[in-house]
Amino acid sequence: MNRIFLDVHALQTVPPSNLNRDDTGAPKTAVYGGVPRARVSSQAWKRAIRTCFADEHLLDPAELGVRTKKVVELLADRIAGLDESVERETALKLADETVKATGLKTEVPKRKAEQAKKDGDPAPAPESKYLVFLSSLQLDGLARLALEGAADITAFLKTKENKARAKALADTRHSVDIALFGRMVADVADINVDAAVQVAHALSVHRVDNESDYYTAVDDENTDEETGAGMIGTVDFNSATLYRYAALGVHLLAENLGQGLRDEDSRTEPVRRAVEAFVQAFVDSLPTGKINTFGHHTEPDAVVVKLRTTRPLSYVAAFEDPVRSDGGGHLREAADRLASYASDVERAYGDPDTTLTWVLRVGPATQKLADLGTETGTLRELAAAVGQAVTERLEKPE
Repeated sequence: MNRIFLDVHALQTVPPSNLNRDDTGAPKTAVYGGVPRARVSSQAWKRAIRTCFADEHLLDPAELGVRTKKVVELLADRIAGLDESVERETALKLADETVKATGLKTEVPKRKAEQAKKDGDPAPAPESKYLVFLSSLQLDGLARLALEGAADITAFLKTKENKARAKALADTRHSVDIALFGRMVADVADINVDAAVQVAHALSVHRVDNESDYYTAVDDENTDEETGAGMIGTVDFNSATLYRYAALGVHLLAENLGQGLRDEDSRTEPVRRAVEAFVQAFVDSLPTGKINTFGHHTEPDAVVVKLRTTRPLSYVAAFEDPVRSDGGGHLREAADRLASYASDVERAYGDPDTTLTWVLRVGPATQKLADLGTETGTLRELAAAVGQAVTERLEKPE
């Protein structure tokens, strides 16, 4: 399959907020262009994208996965769901043996075991030693395998054939989020999945210095004689116009999804659904750090999407020289710079004959970006246009 890349660029302004904290509780920062910038880590935004898939019903639950240490309990639930006659303790044993047959290591957490013993509760279920990312369909397949060998699960899974089946079930029919963001299992490297998506750390286009808000809380039950605050504290924050970027290898996504998730699908249909969901979720998602404190609900002011056969191109260098506000904000200058830099770098390194461009923007400050490509009126229209173009590229003879 020919290489096909999707670049997604966005400018998004957020008010005072703390989207992504460091170990001290302050908003994360980075030095770029010799000045401190606001930063939101790729991990934080990828988590927000994965959450958006489900919250906004962009994908069917069967097309999504779960990342958890509690994989034994999760699989036991699937086993009980397939056969209600299986008791909980039996389901947990079946699940634990099946999980271990895939090569994953499980153990009962020591602290939980000690607490259960102290409280006189049953022993807790084993957990994997690390977060395990499994698709809904993989869990269903493993549950059916466990029930098949329920009479003597240990002997059943000792056979080379059934152990191989367990590992194969954990490494086929990947969910969309696994296909996009990958999976790494140190102990079972052969079921690793290379990520089809690379998400950059979001950076402010301008210099940012964190600020601190001093707050107090009053005890509602205080009498008039009881003055002073019931609690005092501080919370760090900043505000910024962020440049966000992600690169999606469509050909890698297609490879990870393999035969797709539904038997009635064409070869390209699962990829189209995944691409459209990713575009919508990347644009619409928002990390929720301290969101109850700041209510930082904004959408991107501008989105530029490019479908290309040349390698991915970030436009972050447009802001290596930080935007300096003249008292009128940063967005207009950022949009102007992005439009100019994108044109220059595409002229030098792009392939206009094979590259398609779409623009979604809001307000007059982003007007210059309209010249970069085809304007779309809504996010759904943008995602649909990109999905259609991806389908046509995938179905085109190599």
